[in-house]
Amino acid sequence: MTWERLLQKKEQFSKIRDILPREALESFDRSFDIEYAHNSTAIEGNTLTLIQTKAILEDGLSVGGKTIREIYEVANHAKAFTYVKKRVAEGKPLDESSMKDIHALLMENILTGGVYRNVEVRISGAGFKPPSPNEMYRQIKNFFMDLPYRTDLNPLELAAWTHAEFVKIHPFVDGNGRTSRMLMNYQLMAAGFLPVSIAKESRLEYFDALEAYAMAGDLIPFAEMIAALEEARLDEYLSINQEPAAEEASSIHTAVSSLSNSG
Repeated sequence: MTWERLLQKKEQFSKIRDILPREALESFDRSFDIEYAHNSTAIEGNTLTLIQTKAILEDGLSVGGKTIREIYEVANHAKAFTYVKKRVAEGKPLDESSMKDIHALLMENILTGGVYRNVEVRISGAGFKPPSPNEMYRQIKNFFMDLPYRTDLNPLELAAWTHAEFVKIHPFVDGNGRTSRMLMNYQLMAAGFLPVSIAKESRLEYFDALEAYAMAGDLIPFAEMIAALEEARLDEYLSINQEPAAEEASSIHTAVSSLSNSG
């Protein structure tokens, strides 16, 4: 996939966004918010189904047979994403303070969020070891100092790097994955792209791509994965614009044929 093609589609979407039917845009956005909350929490082990996630977030219903933690995880995810969208709309860049706020929202009623770990952690199944608390603190400070100056990366690569590097540093005891996916989408939206959701069914490919970066500094597999998801989302929105055009073209064709036949 080429960056130029993705950029062209983003520019096409930017041109038509204001003329797309509001109902269609709102429907797409609501559907994404639920899908994103479901996938991002399911990757971490949440057992709520997509329908149950919708019941909680959109219908305000309670779900039986699930833990309070699981219900808070999806509800908190929606709150955190609303916060991210608000900051992006206000033109505020991602910084350390907003990252801590995102983590605090994600962890509300689960544990104290926005506080860096002071213990060693291990990632189950991962080949790399997160840094010690002292080293982690140094790395996270450098991460946010470097962030505004990563001009060697295009916006999509920067979003992928933000996620991959953050989760490698692993600054919190829990919630690093959800936070890193939120930071990635913050960066994508700040650059005018659409947020993406990594399907729970793709978790193995996702973890392998992150492992490639953590072990060898290879960002390409993960950046390509995110680029493919971004292109699929842009194509969805661009197709809304094409459907009415296709219907109009069909109507014109029918009218012309009718006139020709009558002549």
